[in-house]
This record gives sequence, C-alpha cells and structure tokens, in this order.
Amino acid sequence: MKIQIIGASGAGKSTLGQYIAEKELVKWIDTDNYIWQDETFTKARAIPERLKRYQNDRKLFKDFIASGSVFGWNPEGFMDRDLLVFLFLDEDLRMERLKKREIERGGTSALILDENGEQTNEFIEWCKTYYTAKSSSDIGTYAEHKYQMEHSASPVLKLNSDHSLEKLHHLIITAFHEQHKTRN
Repeated sequence: MKIQIIGASGAGKSTLGQYIAEKELVKWIDTDNYIWQDETFTKARAIPERLKRYQNDRKLFKDFIASGSVFGWNPEGFMDRDLLVFLFLDEDLRMERLKKREIERGGTSALILDENGEQTNEFIEWCKTYYTAKSSSDIGTYAEHKYQMEHSASPVLKLNSDHSLEKLHHLIITAFHEQHKTRN
C-alpha cells in the first residue's frame, strides 16, 4: 500500500494521513518533516537533506501513507504510489481552519488584522494564492497539484475533505483495493 495525499494547506492531509496509517498499520510520512527543521515551520532544510530523509524512508518502509507533496524538490518522489488522493475543501472553511491552526501554534499574536479587519499573516496570505497561482512550478499550489494529477501513473481520487475521517478512510481504502484488484 503506497498512498499519497495532496491538496491545499488546511485541507486535512496530515490529519487524514495519520488516521489512515493508524487504521491500516502502515508508516505515516508527513512531507513537512522533510521540508522543515522544526514545528515552527520557519527554517527549511536544504534540498540534499530533504532527499536524504526521503530516500531513507523509502528504504525502510514498503507501505506508507504520505501526506503532502515532494514534487517541487523531488519530481520523481512517490511516483511508484498505488493511489494519489487529492483533497479539496470549501475556501472559507479552509481559511477558518488555517487561522485556527495558526492561533493554536503561535497564540493570538500569530495573526494580525488586515485593512479589512480580517485576521491574517504571511502564511495565510500565501495560502490564499493556492488557486490563483498559474505555474506548475509554484510549489504548494493547485497548479502544481493539477500537473501532478494530470501526469500521475497511478489512479487519482479527488475527495472533498469536509467528510468524516471514517468516511474518507473508507473511500480511499475502497479505491485502493479496487485499483489493486485490476492490477492483479
């Protein structure tokens, strides 16, 4: 079982990936751990260090659920996956989730009020460009994810992450087993 979950920040990739990995008893790979040096998400690792960590996981774990993309710095990463899952979510709900997460991580001082009185910060402003960025080289954007879906050798399953974890898990595992049956 090699499943990769991609989608916008705040769509629920990590929460879902961890949940499925626990239920299926496989390794959960959070690609943020390749990119960032700690949980403040402010200091990125150099690409050679990311690649080393990725390659180590691939040697150690035959089966996995990967949350996130490595495409921007490792275009061949996870290309042997069995299933690519794209999570999407209503933008207003996604922004609410992101703001709540930013406050949980950094307190109320993590956000400022913009000229319209909306809570924001640099990360939230970047997240707002998810659907407007046009180049597939714009890391962490719909343009990048769309490119991955269009060029995926594995089947692609698109899911609204506004469902329960149980339902999303069921849909993904069902799709995995159906795809696996047709291969054999």
